[in-house]
Amino acid sequence: MRELIRTNDMVLVSAVGALLEGANIHHLLLDSNMSVVEGSLGVIPRRILVHEDDAGAARRLLTDAGLGHELRDDAWTRRRCRR
Repeated sequence: MRELIRTNDMVLVSAVGALLEGANIHHLLLDSNMSVVEGSLGVIPRRILVHEDDAGAARRLLTDAGLGHELRDDAWTRRRCRR
């Protein structure tokens, strides 16, 4: 699994999830239930991960949607996207 996004912005999480679902790219949203532990303060960022095989397509999708600046820096994924 490769991490695409790490953010406290729930609108961004929702938008990225919708884009990935629309492109039929399966993803995981991690740390979404941590609000119970943190007291709904929003201090623990949510993470969106995709399978290694889908990482390049997912990064391109988000970049094309104008969200490239939100992507986590991942040297492994960058090498795969260039192929």
